[in-house]
Amino acid sequence: METLEGMKRTHHCGALRKPEVGQEVVVCGWVSRRRDHGGLIFVDLRDRSGFVQVVYDEAAMGEEAFHKAETLRSEFVIGVRGKIRARAAETVNPHMETGEVEIVCEELRVLNSAKTPPFYIQDNIDVDEMLRLKYRYLDLRRPEMQKNIMLRHRVTKIMRDYFDRNDFLEIETPMLCKSTPEGARDFLVPSRLNPGTFYALPQSPQIYKQILMLSGFEKYFQIVRCFRDEDLRADRQPEFTQLDIEMSFIDQETILTMMEGMVTELFDKAIGAKLKAPFLRMTWDDAMERFGSDKPDLRFGMELMDISEYVRGSDFKVFSSVLQNGGQVKVINVEGYANIPRRELDGLVEYVKTYGAKGLAWIQYTEEGVKSPFKKFYDDTTFEKIKEACHAKTGDLLLVIADKPLVVAQALGALRLEMGRRRNLIDPDKLNFLWVVDFPMFEYSEEDKRWKAMHHPFTAPRDEDVEYLMTDPGRVKANAYDMVLNGVEIGGGSLRIYNSDLQEKVFEAVGLTPEVAHEKFGFMMDAFKYGTPPHGGLAFGLDRLVMLMAKRKSIRDVIAFPKTQSASDAMAQAPAEVDDKQLRELSIRTAVTAKKK
Repeated sequence: METLEGMKRTHHCGALRKPEVGQEVVVCGWVSRRRDHGGLIFVDLRDRSGFVQVVYDEAAMGEEAFHKAETLRSEFVIGVRGKIRARAAETVNPHMETGEVEIVCEELRVLNSAKTPPFYIQDNIDVDEMLRLKYRYLDLRRPEMQKNIMLRHRVTKIMRDYFDRNDFLEIETPMLCKSTPEGARDFLVPSRLNPGTFYALPQSPQIYKQILMLSGFEKYFQIVRCFRDEDLRADRQPEFTQLDIEMSFIDQETILTMMEGMVTELFDKAIGAKLKAPFLRMTWDDAMERFGSDKPDLRFGMELMDISEYVRGSDFKVFSSVLQNGGQVKVINVEGYANIPRRELDGLVEYVKTYGAKGLAWIQYTEEGVKSPFKKFYDDTTFEKIKEACHAKTGDLLLVIADKPLVVAQALGALRLEMGRRRNLIDPDKLNFLWVVDFPMFEYSEEDKRWKAMHHPFTAPRDEDVEYLMTDPGRVKANAYDMVLNGVEIGGGSLRIYNSDLQEKVFEAVGLTPEVAHEKFGFMMDAFKYGTPPHGGLAFGLDRLVMLMAKRKSIRDVIAFPKTQSASDAMAQAPAEVDDKQLRELSIRTAVTAKKK
């Protein structure tokens, strides 16, 4: 193989344009495509900036040099010295940014050969994702993947500049910390120096950033790695990155306004999208009532509507029993879809069952009249009232779910999104931002038979609800807020508790005894007694945010080296077993290892 000695790169492949015509240049990169026309070879050369066409002319190069060009194959790494010339009008490639010019090769150096890749190094490939993850170093060569990673770089740069300009300090917090209750499972790290004890990798820097506020730093941010041992899906990874922010001596409106400023600047500078602030505000109660979700997608309508009052008191037991037990009957109006095929209706019944609903009913307003599985239980007047209340018209389809309020919200909210997708109601180019505010402070766990913090136990309750902490936890609202983009939560936070007495009451409300609370959070509770300022903040999921900006469906496409759905690294083959010597040094014996032996 040859080297680049004496041949210094002068330009990136994607940077060459007509002003460079006549110049001698040196470019380096990978062979993306090779076309042999007998005496003329054309190569599309690629680096991270883009592509340029290189021409190898046997008549100009000589037979020996041209023979070297004939050996080139996909993904060979080469260096090229040559002159830029303008392409003839009929050969201009409008699909390449460098399509008006080409390089006529004068010297070729083959820096490295390559095996045939297991998939094409190009955009929009139809290949199993596991194969892409196994050969991630090849997948990352693809232009669309490189654009994603470069976008991520721009995003973090803009974030840092914004917060620096607004007097924030970027401060690192520990990666090895103490395991605490609530939230997802911790990843544990055994301590060799303290046998039998473990660090936890941080699920977030929550406690440390609050400690920084009482330490007097006032404005903190960090782009930080976080870890959660939980079941995965397209927008979750065991290790992920978040933008973490905390501020002192502020109120909720100040935080929301500051974050809107960051997001509008970010979208403008990173992808050229102009956003209007302030963003829409919606209470949690309103979001659940109207959309069945605390992260509603507002790019289309189809709101949930309650028809309980119209169907109450009939012999239709499905509705009557639900209403008698405190449930509700809600619908969505799928406009213009009264002619839905029966097989699709049957499929929707099965679809809502995955969200806890026991079934699905419907009303079809057709030219021939009303069609519904419960038509015989109600008169025509009832169906007309429902039609009017739901702003339906002839040709529309109402999909109906009757169940407990939470089940109705989950199932009908999911069905709304599914029908929005099927009916092509969602504009993929639209950016719809929303703040959801006034979350419940607690949610009841049927499994544990106790109240749990909906966000985390350091969230401050609204002042007017503090009196209900011990007597009626379900009534308490939190000073909490989420930023939602197109039905995806991209960030969330709250005002924090800064009074030690109130913090102890919240711990008690979620079932933490004073002893357990002190064991888990003693250093923080002690610190609170030395003068803590009012403070609050939030965190943005960086991976999820960049995914939406890049219009990708999975955060794995915007992370350089992600894990699979089973939390493994297909390329590096992690996690992996370690030898007995390492385990002994950590004072660990595993049941899995013992079983194998």
